[in-house]
Amino acid sequence: MPNEDVKIGTVDGDLARWFGNPGRLMVQRAVSELRAGRPVKLTGAGGLSLTVAAAEMLAGGRIAAWHRATGGAPGLILPAPRLAHLGVDTTVASYVSLSGLTSDEIDVILLAVEPVVPVFEHRPATTLEAAALELVKRAYLLPSAVVLPTAAGEQPALAEVDASAVSDFHEQSARDLTIAARTRVPLAEATEAEFVIFRGGDGLHDQVAIVIGEPNPHRPVLTRLHSACLTGDLFASLKCDCGDQLRLAVGEIAAAGSGVLLYLDQEGRGIGLLNKMRAYGLQELGHDTMDADAVLGYGPDERRYAVAGAMLALLGFRQITLMTNNPGKISALENFGVDVVGHQRIIGNVNPHNHNYLTTKAERAGHMLGEITKGLNRAAFRK
Repeated sequence: MPNEDVKIGTVDGDLARWFGNPGRLMVQRAVSELRAGRPVKLTGAGGLSLTVAAAEMLAGGRIAAWHRATGGAPGLILPAPRLAHLGVDTTVASYVSLSGLTSDEIDVILLAVEPVVPVFEHRPATTLEAAALELVKRAYLLPSAVVLPTAAGEQPALAEVDASAVSDFHEQSARDLTIAARTRVPLAEATEAEFVIFRGGDGLHDQVAIVIGEPNPHRPVLTRLHSACLTGDLFASLKCDCGDQLRLAVGEIAAAGSGVLLYLDQEGRGIGLLNKMRAYGLQELGHDTMDADAVLGYGPDERRYAVAGAMLALLGFRQITLMTNNPGKISALENFGVDVVGHQRIIGNVNPHNHNYLTTKAERAGHMLGEITKGLNRAAFRK
């Protein structure tokens, strides 16, 4: 017989105790709905609420039809980088009115690379509208949201999520992180390796740490944070240096005697595999890696590191020497309680296919790769 003291789902406390943090569960459910092409209900302070859909799952024709059917109520929420590509001088997400726009013009606003931009009205997004945009980004869909104000007292049969849960999702995911499994897996570059699998991250997969040797938790641990790159890590793509960095890091940690590599589910600097491929297509048209992301609506780097900090804490590693060329990773980890006592660069092969990519990271993102612009090879970086 079930325990009669367990009243499943009666109050938030029960949900938090038995099934995890309710806010995080709401966001995960909403993300699944958006990726399936269905709208969700987003609630905010003061009883305000919006019906939210991912614009790319509807496209211009359906968005225009929804606009007509609701008497002109829906609008678009677009991020500042996409708006800048459309010629709008703003640094914040904005609400775009659909009034007077045809379905083709809506598609131009959402997707066109070299658009002849229609005239449209816009204003800065409200806090609730900005949360709608963030929710769509958490679903790894193009950062464009269709929003429809929900009438007071209306209770549509939609998955519901609170805006505060959206803003807290990554940090709550870090707080909920647990170690689910760990086992030894000998690697070509490090035979003394253990895979540690974490459950509770905010990506679409479990997060992974590879502990090499027996790191001393009372001394700085040599650490690499590696964002997943399917094309580079698995297929040896020449467009980036990710696969080289992955294997070099494992080998260098093994040579040092011990350390840890965190393999993070943050493909494409946090925009997901599909959008990374879209960005690659834009690079073929002449955009550099940062501008390509901006055309899609993304900032220069969408990755977050609260989960990485929680992984290190669960492993008992508080002080680290970070293997990175990116100063931003150092400050990001320090913001989440990790003591980065030093760093060392890790340089992959430079080739004609990734030279512009690496140069852009050096010149525009501040990565410690300046020698690349002088045409030096990997040996010059090892000093």
